[in-house]
Amino acid sequence: MTPRLFLIFLPLFAVFVSCNNQDQPLMITQEINTGWEFSQAGENNWNPATVPGCVHTDLMAIGEIEDPFYRLNEHDVQWVDKLDWEYKTNFELSKSRLKKDRLAFDFKGLDTYADIYVNGEKLRSTDNMFREYLVDAKEFLIEGSNEIKIVFHSPIKEGIKKYDANEFEIPVSENDLAEIGQVEGNKKVSVYTRKAGYHFGWDWGPRLVTSGIWRPVYLKAWDNARIDNVQIVQHDVSDTVATFTSVVEAESENNTTGTLEIWNDDKLLASAKISLTKGKNKSSVDFSIKNPELWWTNGLGDQPLYSITTRLILRSGSVEKTERIGIRTLELVRDKDEKGTSFYFKLNGVPVFMKGANYIPNDLFLPRISDKMYRNVIETSKKSNFNMLRVWGGGVYEKDLFYDLCDEAGIIVWQDFMFACAMFPGDDDFLNNVKEEAADNVKRLRNHPSIGLWCGNNEILAAWEQWGWKKAEEAKNKEAADKIWKAYEDIFHKILPEAVEKYDPARSYWSSSPSSGTGIPSDLINGDEHYWGVWWGKEPFKNYATHIARFMSEYGFQSFPELKTVKQYATPEDFNILSEVMKSHQRSSIGNETIEYYMLKDYKKPKDFESFLYVNHGLQAEGIKFAIEGHRRAMPYCMGSLYWQINDCWPVASWSSTDYYQRWKALQYYAKKGFEPVLVSPYIDGNFLKIGIVSDKLQPIEGQLNLRMVDFNGEVVWEKSVLASIPPNSSASYFDVNRFDFLRDKDSKTQVLITELIENGKIIASNQFYFRPVKELKLPKPTVEYKINEAEGGFEIVLSTDLLAKNLFMTIGDEEGFFTDNYFDVMPNEKVKIKLETSISKDKLVEVFTIQTMDGAF
Repeated sequence: MTPRLFLIFLPLFAVFVSCNNQDQPLMITQEINTGWEFSQAGENNWNPATVPGCVHTDLMAIGEIEDPFYRLNEHDVQWVDKLDWEYKTNFELSKSRLKKDRLAFDFKGLDTYADIYVNGEKLRSTDNMFREYLVDAKEFLIEGSNEIKIVFHSPIKEGIKKYDANEFEIPVSENDLAEIGQVEGNKKVSVYTRKAGYHFGWDWGPRLVTSGIWRPVYLKAWDNARIDNVQIVQHDVSDTVATFTSVVEAESENNTTGTLEIWNDDKLLASAKISLTKGKNKSSVDFSIKNPELWWTNGLGDQPLYSITTRLILRSGSVEKTERIGIRTLELVRDKDEKGTSFYFKLNGVPVFMKGANYIPNDLFLPRISDKMYRNVIETSKKSNFNMLRVWGGGVYEKDLFYDLCDEAGIIVWQDFMFACAMFPGDDDFLNNVKEEAADNVKRLRNHPSIGLWCGNNEILAAWEQWGWKKAEEAKNKEAADKIWKAYEDIFHKILPEAVEKYDPARSYWSSSPSSGTGIPSDLINGDEHYWGVWWGKEPFKNYATHIARFMSEYGFQSFPELKTVKQYATPEDFNILSEVMKSHQRSSIGNETIEYYMLKDYKKPKDFESFLYVNHGLQAEGIKFAIEGHRRAMPYCMGSLYWQINDCWPVASWSSTDYYQRWKALQYYAKKGFEPVLVSPYIDGNFLKIGIVSDKLQPIEGQLNLRMVDFNGEVVWEKSVLASIPPNSSASYFDVNRFDFLRDKDSKTQVLITELIENGKIIASNQFYFRPVKELKLPKPTVEYKINEAEGGFEIVLSTDLLAKNLFMTIGDEEGFFTDNYFDVMPNEKVKIKLETSISKDKLVEVFTIQTMDGAF
């Protein structure tokens, strides 16, 4: 080669190498999830461990403890949280990997007091279950085999140290089950540890205080730079274009230049040249999306999602991060009106009534919650016409999958910060820990279109101002009470709202649920409300229709799970609500007696335990139906109804609508109907019978309201039709009559009012109304006939009856399956078709299929 040709070739070769290098990934990530062992600290008795996992599930796996959910086993494993535990594993590291500029462990979740060692050298300690920790490790790593060890200190022992060091006792609710936990002096230590509050017990959950590596561990190796975080900031949205800024936080190992590119799938949206300095950098790139499709909540429209990839390109390679966004406007509207202050969510310019439930973690042992379980609970929410879930503040900030599923399903998330039913410390270390926790989680979740609201805490303001805590603490020590309240203000009026303003300013912050504003107790006319007069106050179900705030964010009623579930945690000898096992799986201090109190007001005494469970399901469902319909009729004064609660964290009697195994109770079926886009709702208002119609639809409805009084033999004894012009997004009464005049020539013991709303010849909403409680009805003994037809994914069940079959309940023994409807009334002269989704054979179905109706329960 001549010198001249060589000189020409060299620049071309350099360009080729440069372009080729830009395609090389700067970041290599390895999950450390194999070969883990655990031992009680200092015992050197190593056994296999699962990571992610926790010490209780690892102890179960080796047979050291029995399932704490079964019978009374919970009480026998309280020693576990008093000990320290060690986890370790080895991993290989190549010479080339070791040459990377940086190597760091990315701990997505350590529960909770942990010391991290690599090859015998301590890297750091952690003390917050809710935080992520990126820990540099290069100087401690070697080529070949490396050991990582994590020592977890007892959260109880650490909590006792802090409890004893504090100059006064911090108020905590009775949900901290220190007595069951066998804590010395029954000290309630939960508030001192940034850890899921429900692990220490709740009035629906066990006391099992875990330790362990509860979320994944990664070893990250990179050269030159990494992207730490990307925020997609939405600006203006029109029919033709939506404008955004990608705000990129990157860490560089040196001073350099590069290019930021913004991609939507395979389409380049924007690029910009940037300069990076050694250390942390923040850069921005503006971009737009043409003809944007808006993201809507479930029932109002579709949920189009855009994958936005931010790519940082340097001469030596590239690194990228993808965020999925939905294009929508969402605001919490707090306007003064003639009654107080509004509290509603406006989505894409439309006021939306929020329908849904409160959500707790799906298991006490968080790492064993499968992706399928997450999908089931969100699928249940979507099927049930929900558009909101409230992630309650005594659990955890959920994993990314939960929010991804909510994005896809059109479910808005009311996101509590993790504080509930207790006051908290106010020392600098604790407050700084909270500040970092808030930053971690707001930044992690802020790009999800499903995130609708950040809320500071659950019921702490109510406890201080309305449960008597403030008065009691001031009576004991005014100076200590002032310090307790200052800690509250520091966390909920400063640190958390400042975090939201700094990292997610487009969203609203609500300091406490329930409340009427920052530091202002709830009052029904200015904010949200938790109504527990029904249940704790033993007030009648009818009060649900009058005790209504601008937004009902909690209310509920209990039931046991169905018999199939009870069999999984109890034996037949336990099948009595007064047995020790049933009392242990009932954590409300007034639980079983309150269920029975309400039951005997409306029903006769069930004949046996199985019938008690069945009637209890009906009781719970009917009570919450009363609430849901009352709240929706009160629109637009009331603009949200979230019952407590959709799920359970163990098999238990609770307020849930699906049990621990995600089986639908009667309440879930009733909620599905109560939250349908169009609701027809018969109700009594003083001396009047009224028929309300509620529509969430954004189009008007020209319909016909058909009313019939039908006796239990199926004979129509009265009927009337009313034309109904229903405006979009509205609630109004379309029929009212003096109820005494109406019933003068009718028998309310043997007749039911059936209401149907017809549009274009189709029933778009229907409901039934009994004028008396079940115990006063003259229920017939029906003969229910059924036919089983094979169908895709299961079977079609065709039902008919000669007489009213009230609250017809179908079961398939201990087999698994899902009925698309259940616990419903079947009238004579009608056929009802229900889909059973199951994998069992037809022969097996015929063998196990049973039907229960209310008349046979007493």
